[in-house]
Amino acid sequence: MAKKTYHDGAVSGARRVVDAALIVLLTALCLVWIYPVILILNNSLKLETAISTTTVFELPTAETFVGLKNYIHGVTQMNFLASFGYSVVITVTSVALIILCCSMCAWYITRVNILASKLMYLLCAFSMVVPFQMVMFTLAKTADTLKLNTPFNICIIYLGFGAGLAVFMFTGFMKSVPLAIEEAAMIDGCNPLQIFFKVVFPILKPTAISTAILETMWVWNDYLLPTLVLDIKKYRTIPMAIQYFRGSYGRVEMGPMMACIMITVIPIIVLYLACQKYIIEGVVAGAVKG
Repeated sequence: MAKKTYHDGAVSGARRVVDAALIVLLTALCLVWIYPVILILNNSLKLETAISTTTVFELPTAETFVGLKNYIHGVTQMNFLASFGYSVVITVTSVALIILCCSMCAWYITRVNILASKLMYLLCAFSMVVPFQMVMFTLAKTADTLKLNTPFNICIIYLGFGAGLAVFMFTGFMKSVPLAIEEAAMIDGCNPLQIFFKVVFPILKPTAISTAILETMWVWNDYLLPTLVLDIKKYRTIPMAIQYFRGSYGRVEMGPMMACIMITVIPIIVLYLACQKYIIEGVVAGAVKG
């Protein structure tokens, strides 16, 4: 009995050492990931002349600290507020369309057991492994032909590229939803639309929120697709505006640029921190259930 107690104590001590080592390792990894954001924030508060290869890592001093001057200058220059509005419109419409259409598609794939639905699911899953570079030139021409080159209808293109992941996650979760719930709603007189929006969709809340966050981070930070599709002279999203951030004589103003990058990053960070628990719930539910 004493030997067993000693063995358990040794195992417990070894486990504590491993846990402590993992905490130190993960903390170090977190600092590595956070450091670029801290560096951008640090330099967004400096004078333009203080941002160089030698002083970029130094904290602002009394001589180099400018407060919110770079933020004000960055927002008022390059029509940044308009770019922010375009990004909001594109992100909100695209994510809403992806969640609505893909959840209904997953419901159909799960409940209608025919060859066409299985083929539809396989095509959606296959779309996740197709590199964007393979279709980007054809996409640009097609978007111009169909007049999908404005911030108000580019959401249709994002629906096509975001459907693969969304359908995959929704389908995985839908397989765990009991069919008896829908049958009970049908007996009560609900039509298919009422069954979906009043019974099925509320059950999909964890997956819907996690999918919305993942798609939001993708659409909000996307640079290549809007650059290929939109008219750069008329419409610029935030990543495009930052890329074309120039001062007089084509000089890049690093201070205002970093301030605008911080403005861009903050909404996504806040959204992620507020809903991070739903990401794990939704991804795990969509990956293992069914």
